[in-house]
Amino acid sequence: MSIVRRDFDKEAALWDENTTRLKLASDIANSIFAEMDLDGTQNVLDFGCGTGLLTFYLQPNARSVTGIDSSHKMIEIFENKATALGLNCVSGKCLNVENGDRITGSYQLVMSSMAFHHVKDIRLLLEQLYDVTASGGMLCIADLDSDNGQFHDDNMGIFHFGFERQKLVALLTEIGFCGIKHKTAATVTKTGADGETRSFTVFLVSAKK
Repeated sequence: MSIVRRDFDKEAALWDENTTRLKLASDIANSIFAEMDLDGTQNVLDFGCGTGLLTFYLQPNARSVTGIDSSHKMIEIFENKATALGLNCVSGKCLNVENGDRITGSYQLVMSSMAFHHVKDIRLLLEQLYDVTASGGMLCIADLDSDNGQFHDDNMGIFHFGFERQKLVALLTEIGFCGIKHKTAATVTKTGADGETRSFTVFLVSAKK
């Protein structure tokens, strides 16, 4: 796999114009709502938030949402959206865990959508996410089932060609999470660089601390 990281700063401006991406965020949000009763009292962390597609679906049901992303441009758009909507309860931080940055705070819901396959050291990330998940809180991870490297048109910066759910469950258990469940959150049908149209499943793994 390539060790060259994808330049999300260059993609940020047009990120929200992808209708497939918008639909996926909606499906994942609905899947999270089915797992956790968000009643407006929870502080939420969105890891790999991008422009906030998932954040702004869940925000009306949360006390606050903090978005974290390694792309400055993504965070800039994320924060501009929050400002335009007058949402003082939404904030963004540009952090890169693999470069030594630490995630701080305490959150009743920690979520991540389609970001894990861009992170080389999944254990390092999950250990940090465990630390910031409040006691009794929940972690929700949405990402691709194993895809043999066919989902992305360009695999630059892709460190995992999807994940095997049971291996992720085992890792979460080792780290200390419990009550782990998984389900299919969405199906994405797209035409690849080779012209072939395929369907890919996106899972949601939820776990409690």
